Amino acid sequence: MTSYLCAIGTATPPHLIPQSQIATFMAEGLQLDTNETRKLRALYRVTGIAQRYSVLADYGRTNGDFDFFPNTPDLEPFPTVGQRMGAYRQYALPLSVEAVKNCMQQVPEVQMSAITHLITVSCTGMYAPGLDIELVASLGLNSSVRRTCVNFMGCYAAFNALKLAQAFCLADPAAKVLLVCTELCTIHFQKNKEEDHLVSNALFGDGSAAALVQAQPAQSGYSLSLEAFHCALEPDGHADMAWHINDFGFEMTLSSYVPRMIQKGIRQLTDGLLRKLPVQLQDIHAFAIHPGGRKILETIEKELNITTHDNRFAYQVLRDYGNMSSATVLFVLRELLQSLTPAEANAPVLSFAFGPGLTLEAMLLQVHSA
Repeated sequence: MTSYLCAIGTATPPHLIPQSQIATFMAEGLQLDTNETRKLRALYRVTGIAQRYSVLADYGRTNGDFDFFPNTPDLEPFPTVGQRMGAYRQYALPLSVEAVKNCMQQVPEVQMSAITHLITVSCTGMYAPGLDIELVASLGLNSSVRRTCVNFMGCYAAFNALKLAQAFCLADPAAKVLLVCTELCTIHFQKNKEEDHLVSNALFGDGSAAALVQAQPAQSGYSLSLEAFHCALEPDGHADMAWHINDFGFEMTLSSYVPRMIQKGIRQLTDGLLRKLPVQLQDIHAFAIHPGGRKILETIEKELNITTHDNRFAYQVLRDYGNMSSATVLFVLRELLQSLTPAEANAPVLSFAFGPGLTLEAMLLQVHSA
């Protein structure tokens, strides 16, 4: 018995901002000198990101005229955690609703009233009554829908949501689980010249992804059966990827050693997932890898001997959206779903995501054609 990922919907905020324009905002906000600005622009060019989306228009503006940040040369007084959480509460709901509607349009046989479980995922904002309760009202879900919140786990959290969804479906074959990953990473810009902060500011964007999981495949198109999960911790990377709440927002630690930590653990993680399954790595040609950064993708390709073409969906999402934390891997899986052809029926799909811990998550899926 298994469960199926039947549809994935996505949504992005209205402000699409070229990476070069964000670099200009950052250089001015950090008050960098000419040499520092040159280095920052070089960093932004090598990210593999062409553009990102933000709920804040400010990143596309220069020399003031800001709505969220203060119109001062040094952006002081810098926004507090309270102000950032106010922005999250303002923008997270409409973005989430848009993603859910995009998802449910793909499965017209499933009505909103049929949803039995709602899982919300986020590490960039929290409040109570929260996004889960607001979604029940906005979407017209039953008030008795069973709600679960997965908070503050970072980029790999969608895997934990999918594990929960699978457990619900295995316990009740009539379950229809809606999961929503909404991340507003850009509200947490940190005005800090340390390398970790410069890298974080260069990578993260905003987005929402919603998915429907149930015990039966969708009646049309393609579904992905959830075949197996495997998780590992790389304790040596405990301090290299972290996420802390401080006085002026949530602060990300993302050191240059993360790709090396992933290289150290990725093959063991893959072997652990596939060891008890009738699938060999060389038989897998479809991949959905969380694009934590270009260097991470290149490291995995080298270690697992896969090609850039095999990994094309991750690069596409990285280029067009940046890293949207937990929502990102669902964006990648959506690109993969939309590309499928009849020749790929029953094909295995290998997916990875990474986050604080250093946590490494792996998932094996299989293509199902209606």
